[in-house]
Amino acid sequence: MHEPVAIITGAGGGIGRAIAIKLDRKGYRTALVGRTESSLNETAKLLKHGKIVRADVTDSHDVEKVVTQTMSQFGRVDVLVNNAGIAPVLQIEQTTPEIWHEVIDTNLSAACYFCRAAWPTFKKQGAGVVVNISSMAAQDPFPGFLAYGAAKAGLNNLGISLAREGKDIGVRVYTIAPGAVETQMLRKILSPQQFPTENTLSPEEVAQVVADCIANDQRYSSGEVIWLNKTR
Repeated sequence: MHEPVAIITGAGGGIGRAIAIKLDRKGYRTALVGRTESSLNETAKLLKHGKIVRADVTDSHDVEKVVTQTMSQFGRVDVLVNNAGIAPVLQIEQTTPEIWHEVIDTNLSAACYFCRAAWPTFKKQGAGVVVNISSMAAQDPFPGFLAYGAAKAGLNNLGISLAREGKDIGVRVYTIAPGAVETQMLRKILSPQQFPTENTLSPEEVAQVVADCIANDQRYSSGEVIWLNKTR
């Protein structure tokens, strides 16, 4: 009951899996959230204390169930990592209302739903940490990242607002905005010829910054948007 607990969305691979491994090694029990059970199982196999929670992060009722199940299993929630995301590359004429809502809901609304669901627990505990995984696309989007860039820009602002709300109840909030990260998502968009591997971040590099924020590393302050790229 005294070991810390983290909820990690988008935990089936890439950045989410790297974060789960990093926190597991630091003694965290983790709730691994995502839609695809097979991918979550692959992550869980790499951990000592990983619980799979299949959920649609765009469904506020599913989100509430994730937090409820995590509390039932572990008795506490110390960290929430909002990492789930999708990034279709589409021009404005191709971006249907359905696609727009799916991108906004996955990248932005889900983070709000999770924070809303976890906030009463954080408040009761008098402590909690939220880490949102944003993107450099919030500031400098690739062509076709219309919806994705807009969602991540909104996520940056959400983090600032939540940090201000959380200040008086012991909740810290950070938003990490990496550049290109070597993941399947990236390689569906750009080939190694278009964007060489040596210019990308590894998921583990992002996970290390997440761990630093959780540990209250004095380089970072609550509410900060941390722009992360190869030169930082």
